[in-house]
Amino acid sequence: MTTTRLIAVAVLAGAALLAPSASTMPASPPQAAADTVLPGYWQYTTSALGMRDTETKCVRPSEINRFFGGLSTRRWQCTYPVREVGNGNARFEGTCQDRKGRRVNVRLRGPYAPESFRFNGGAQLARGTPYIPASITARRIAAQCPADAEYF
Repeated sequence: MTTTRLIAVAVLAGAALLAPSASTMPASPPQAAADTVLPGYWQYTTSALGMRDTETKCVRPSEINRFFGGLSTRRWQCTYPVREVGNGNARFEGTCQDRKGRRVNVRLRGPYAPESFRFNGGAQLARGTPYIPASITARRIAAQCPADAEYF
């Protein structure tokens, strides 16, 4: 895999949902929390290096922390030691690592609301190299999921 593609995949995986982990979320149920996103039917688009990927998923109330909490995918395990979330703005910095041990630094920031968020930032393949621009935009398209929806 080329370095450029490696970075794009990591950013798409890591950026896919950067936010506070379950340990930093309020103890109240997600739908009751004013400082998180709501469950429902979501569409999100990740973009890096000219590559865009859009997915639509149903997010159950029990999955909100994972959805808006630093998603790790089949390829990438991500951790975000820097998580600042509140008053409709968020900032995240961390790393994503693949099964082969390759790491990418990730940082994103931006506004969020109960039914949408947009994070801009980038990924850095090696220390001292520039961050490559990346973003994720998500919106809740319905409170209820269609019967044939793919679950998160």
